[in-house]
Amino acid sequence: MNNIGKYCLGGFALAVVGFLCWYFSSIIAYILIAVIISFLGRPVMNCLERLEIKGYHIPEGLRAAIALICIWVVFILFFYTVIPLVSQEFQSLSDISITNIVNKLEDPLADLEEGLKHFGIIDANQDIKEYIVTNLKSVVDVTQIQNMFGSLAGTISSIFIALFSVTFMAFFFLKDSKLFYRMLLTIVPTRYGEGVGNALDSIQRLLMRYFIGITFEVLIVMGLNILGLTIVGLPFNNAVLIGLITGITNVIPYIGPLIGAAFGLSVGIATNVDVDFYTVVFPLLIYMSIVFIITQLIDNVVLQPLIYGNSVHAHPMEIFLVILIAGNLAGIPGMILAIPGYTVLRVILREFFNKYK
Repeated sequence: MNNIGKYCLGGFALAVVGFLCWYFSSIIAYILIAVIISFLGRPVMNCLERLEIKGYHIPEGLRAAIALICIWVVFILFFYTVIPLVSQEFQSLSDISITNIVNKLEDPLADLEEGLKHFGIIDANQDIKEYIVTNLKSVVDVTQIQNMFGSLAGTISSIFIALFSVTFMAFFFLKDSKLFYRMLLTIVPTRYGEGVGNALDSIQRLLMRYFIGITFEVLIVMGLNILGLTIVGLPFNNAVLIGLITGITNVIPYIGPLIGAAFGLSVGIATNVDVDFYTVVFPLLIYMSIVFIITQLIDNVVLQPLIYGNSVHAHPMEIFLVILIAGNLAGIPGMILAIPGYTVLRVILREFFNKYK
């Protein structure tokens, strides 16, 4: 077969693989989630492996079951504790009229509008009150979240199938750490087996560190914001809601903390419409901003270098450009998946193109 025939056959094979990945995307998503859960459970497996009872070690299957149960217990306790508070807060926010909030802030908004027009930042004919009403509705509107909960309730059978599938596969990925490794090797030509094996070992090790680090980062950012917001005088329920949102959005590089802080400040305004703005609300917003800034400093100086340094091993400029490219290609999902995807790409390039600088 000449070279043109080989390229055509290779292109056809790639097209078939791409179509199958798209057609069975839900199954592939289950597999990838199960792999991530197995990464999170690997430290528990390692601890149980060192445990010895009267000269006997815990069987591997039992260790996998214990690790999986620990992960699900943590998730269930977290949602059992946090979700009722969050649902109650969203319900309270849904009853708040955005128009009433802006009417309460009419004097501060008038001062702000006058200052912006004085410095030429906005047009003289622009109504900042109407602009803020429109944008604030989009920030604190909970209709989409309520619809999401309704759709989840309507697809309970699909959720059960997904949870069962992920749990079933995660158990075997925990029980046999090389299972996913061997699944990928079955579709790789034999002559590339050693290189692919080395790449998969590195990828598994680095991604396990990354996802465990990201999980701890979300929990620490959430905890710091809850603690700080409670200290500055925000009600605990509101602090939990803001902490949860800021922890989750912090996964989005660069813009995630800004989204979380904007949401938090909006909630701070919305829940204090009955008090004077300049004497109560404005100082509270300043204190909340200080909490967000301190949390981000801890995240940027301590947490992110540990997480990215142990996984990507890349220059900050590299990471920034990769996230920018991924954001342009796929939006926020691309930004979230940019770093683990780039980690995989770097390992593959280092293994198969090591002759190039």
